[in-house]
Amino acid sequence: MSILLRNVLFAGLCVAISPFSLAAVKEYHLDIAEKTVNITGKSVQRITVNGQFPAPKLEFEEGDEAVIYVHNSLKKQDSSIHWHGLLLPGIMDGVPGFNGFQGIKPNGSFEYRFKIRQNGTYWYHAHSKGQEQDGLYGAFIVYPKNKKPLTVQEQTEQDYVVMLSDFHESSSDTLMKNLKKSAEYYQNQRETLGDVLQQVKQQGLKATWQDRKMWNQMRMLKTDLSDVTGYTFLVNGKTPEQNWSGAFSSGEKVRLRFINASAMSFFDVGIPNLKMTVVSADGQPVKPVTVDEFRIGTAETYDVIVEPKAAHYQIQAESIDRSGFALASLQNAAMPAPQQIEIPNARPRALLTMQDMGHGNMSESSEHTDHSSMSMSKNMQHTSEASPSMPNMSEQMNHDEMSHDEMNHQNMMHQEISNHSSEAQSINTVQGWANASTPIGLRALQYQDLQALTPQSDIRQPTKELVIRLGGNMERYIWTMNGKKYNEAEPLKVKYGERIRLKFINDSMMAHPMHLHGMFVQLENGQSLENLPNKHTLIVPPGKTVTALLTADELGEWAIHCHLLYHMSAGMMNKLIVAKVNDDGLPSISSEKNRLQPAQGDQHAQH
Repeated sequence: MSILLRNVLFAGLCVAISPFSLAAVKEYHLDIAEKTVNITGKSVQRITVNGQFPAPKLEFEEGDEAVIYVHNSLKKQDSSIHWHGLLLPGIMDGVPGFNGFQGIKPNGSFEYRFKIRQNGTYWYHAHSKGQEQDGLYGAFIVYPKNKKPLTVQEQTEQDYVVMLSDFHESSSDTLMKNLKKSAEYYQNQRETLGDVLQQVKQQGLKATWQDRKMWNQMRMLKTDLSDVTGYTFLVNGKTPEQNWSGAFSSGEKVRLRFINASAMSFFDVGIPNLKMTVVSADGQPVKPVTVDEFRIGTAETYDVIVEPKAAHYQIQAESIDRSGFALASLQNAAMPAPQQIEIPNARPRALLTMQDMGHGNMSESSEHTDHSSMSMSKNMQHTSEASPSMPNMSEQMNHDEMSHDEMNHQNMMHQEISNHSSEAQSINTVQGWANASTPIGLRALQYQDLQALTPQSDIRQPTKELVIRLGGNMERYIWTMNGKKYNEAEPLKVKYGERIRLKFINDSMMAHPMHLHGMFVQLENGQSLENLPNKHTLIVPPGKTVTALLTADELGEWAIHCHLLYHMSAGMMNKLIVAKVNDDGLPSISSEKNRLQPAQGDQHAQH
């Protein structure tokens, strides 16, 4: 064969090879097993991956072909891995009962194979029973091609993952059984007489009486910020005493990739005396915004850039129920580290308010949601979704309308309060779910601060709105979307390419981090359509409405659910099906891109 002919054939072969086949192949082998771990001084059986608790960090570059071989060495449980925030074919998303994926049987294996189509900070976790809580979670980091920063500002000398999680000495099965016994099983921070005294001092006896009566009628606790307590909070698997530490040298910039890989916890995160510049939310780049702290919901991620000047800094992530901290350090490598770890003082805990319950037309929701354990007073006035707050409850019931028993009860309450010193100690509480007790003069990140780094490619107005009401029955510990548990609900269906608005209306008293698989949404946060930030998880505060736009450009069956593990397990989940539709309204099966595969029954455990 002549040299000329060889060159022609070689050139033709290069043209024929697809870009995908030229991608670098990055392989991992993961073995899911159970072993004894000791995190808090007590030996317990937990899930490990390759013998590690939590699972190892996986690293890729954008454009890589990921090949991840997963073997299930658990003896009695199916398992699975979901790649949280990754764009990929439906069957690779890793949710049993979706897109034909049936989970990984004991002693079975599954090969995950997909093209890495993005960069950023993501994570992976089980989507089977409570295995996520029990240890099957890890960081999934995708660097830009050749690790080239997206902007000059993002060029850093150090790059660390700061993965937050919550460890419990009880197994996930035990936690769920206890919540089913009583939704208040772990509520060990109930209000005391001192709290009542403080409220009377601030609001007066009559207003306090009306407020207490209302909460009793709703059978709710103002302190119900977190369903589960007793957690030890970890950073990269380390307790506060073990103190995970990231080193830096003088003059270096450091990137911190915060991942909330907890099962049930929200955190308020800050680094005292060190500003943080947020450059990414949920793995997607945003225009830099400098803050002192941020609240991070379960399953969210934030990347921040810091420029440490001192020898030592403490990273503080406090749970919103103020039950503990996840702590870590940034340490100048040339300086001696502190000899002792200091545990910060807890901030005031927040108490839920009627405003947390009243923003949103709850009278409308009664048609869709079981509120048998959330019954409201007949005197309670409802406001529209646009109303900023509930009316003052004390103005709605005249003193003359109280029953004889109510009058006696109030008089007894008045006498009990009178028997205590008027100088009762101040109770360490603040009002409202959103109140993080941010110190005066410091700035906390708000959703409205987020703007996409580059303009959105799809700025169409939505042609369809999907309303998703979030509710539940606390007496039975059932959580619902549009009044139905996952195993009772009809899937949500949208056309491929359709532009829709997702409208989450929270009819409950708890915040829900709502996560959509397979696609990013654009959070409607007051920015222009071009600047709306991409998110895969949205915190929907109690009593509030949050909306986002979605371009349905990934075919498949995608999970949409609350990422609080026990809320999802108790029913707050559904399918969002994206399919091509012919003119006659029937699904099209001609597309090979991300082709929807029929599921062999819904086998997503306990959902």
